[in-house]
Amino acid sequence: MMILVTRWFIVALSFLVAAYLVPGIEVASFYTALILSFFWGFIGVIFRPILVLLTLPINIVTLGLFTFVINAFLFWFLGTFVRGFEVSGFIEALLGSLVVTFLSWLGTKIIENMKRH
Repeated sequence: MMILVTRWFIVALSFLVAAYLVPGIEVASFYTALILSFFWGFIGVIFRPILVLLTLPINIVTLGLFTFVINAFLFWFLGTFVRGFEVSGFIEALLGSLVVTFLSWLGTKIIENMKRH
C-alpha cells in the first residue's frame, strides 16, 4: 500500500515538473497534480491498452512509435476534464507525456533501489 501511495506522489510531482519544464502546460496546484496522477493511472490501465490494440497495425509499421502519439492524446485529453490542468497543444502534450513518463519511471527505479538496500 505504501508503494502505491509513493508512486502516486511521484507521478504527481512529475506533472508539476512537466508544467515547469514545458511551456504551454499549466498545473494549478499540488492537489490538481494528485488528481491528474490518479486519472493518468486510471486512463493508463483502462484506455491505453484498448487504444494500443486498436492501433496495432500502425504501431507495428512505426515500430511502436505511435504509442507516443497515443500517450500524447491521452495527456491532452486529461486537460479537457481536470480543472486546473491546461495543455495548449499537441506538441506540448507530447513533450509533457514524455516528461511525466520518464520522471515516473526514474522515480520508481530510485524507490525500488532504496528499498533493496
